[in-house]
Amino acid sequence: MTYNERVRQLRQCHEALLARKNEPLEGGNGIYEKYRYPILTAEHTPLEWRYDFSEQDNPYLMQRIMMNAVLNAGAIKMGDRYLLVCRVEGADRKSFFAVAESKNGIEGWRFWPEPVTMPDTLLPATNVYDMRLTQHEDGWIYGVFCAERHDELHPNDLSAATASAAIARTKDLKTWERLHDLKSRSQQRNVVLHPEFVEGKYAFYTRPQDGFIDTGNGGGIGWGLCEDITHAEIDEEIIINPRHYHTVMEVKNGEGPHPIKTSKGWLHLAHGVRGTASGLRYVLYMYMTALYDPTRVIAQPGGYFLVPEGNEYVGDVMNVAFSNGWIKDDDGRVLIYYATADTRLHVAVSSVERLIDYCMHTPEDGLTTSASVETIKRMIEKNKKVKM
Repeated sequence: MTYNERVRQLRQCHEALLARKNEPLEGGNGIYEKYRYPILTAEHTPLEWRYDFSEQDNPYLMQRIMMNAVLNAGAIKMGDRYLLVCRVEGADRKSFFAVAESKNGIEGWRFWPEPVTMPDTLLPATNVYDMRLTQHEDGWIYGVFCAERHDELHPNDLSAATASAAIARTKDLKTWERLHDLKSRSQQRNVVLHPEFVEGKYAFYTRPQDGFIDTGNGGGIGWGLCEDITHAEIDEEIIINPRHYHTVMEVKNGEGPHPIKTSKGWLHLAHGVRGTASGLRYVLYMYMTALYDPTRVIAQPGGYFLVPEGNEYVGDVMNVAFSNGWIKDDDGRVLIYYATADTRLHVAVSSVERLIDYCMHTPEDGLTTSASVETIKRMIEKNKKVKM
């Protein structure tokens, strides 16, 4: 086979992957529908990012730059285009942002020709990842993401790191203005911008941590206000969604994408983490806050909302589901973009109506075994009265 024939075969296989139809899985839990195939993986990245197509310079048609994963994507709809700002991780462990686009939000995803060029601050980050997108009422699209740097207080510990919430803004996802990193009293790896002003200020959901990994005294999902987003600083954080012992959020929890506004309140998608014998388990859960007070929780279903299932369980970091992007369509459809095992990106489809019903009518966690049993028994008694 000639060099050009090998290139042609490579492009044909790649195009077949990009054009592959997706279909909802049968069964399910009634809350959402998952889809058969991941929507984006390392293999979906453009061939030009991975291959040098000069036969003279690359006679064996090797991947010169290998991609490892596509995960944790911020999501937004602009006109009739569904757009994801994905975290793409190379084989060198460096993550970068890249925009993928779809006509229906489920299949046919294609990356824009080049990755995002994200300006650095005066203190460049070693790694950036997990962008949350917020179309704010001030007219800007904001991207809030984690900026990771080596902890120079421990120069000989190559695993010591610090994290801060980086902020950038754009009008088109192409040209980005980098603002100052958020300042707060603790490290911040997981920060989300609320889409509306609150008391005339910018509002952030935070996850205060004592260290890069450990939450320490950090009690859950925080809330803080700031006057000037170009020099964002939070002086005071309150915990609006606390962690609890022996729950899906025992070790830590954090906001996913920014909440969706509905007539019944704000819908929140979050992640919870607990420790297991095989390591940390990341799951997704939901809660709702009051329409005119986003800090007041009005409903919180017990347990998890979404977990890795089947092949989703396996990957670079096992037993992880994570989401930092969802899109609400005008007709109420909600597209939930979630990553599994820090490896690939999926979509699940629900609706505002179903998610409100789930939040408002699913029993809360009673926090003890006896409370859980009583909850189940009440359901059994109710079902005895139902004629099938």
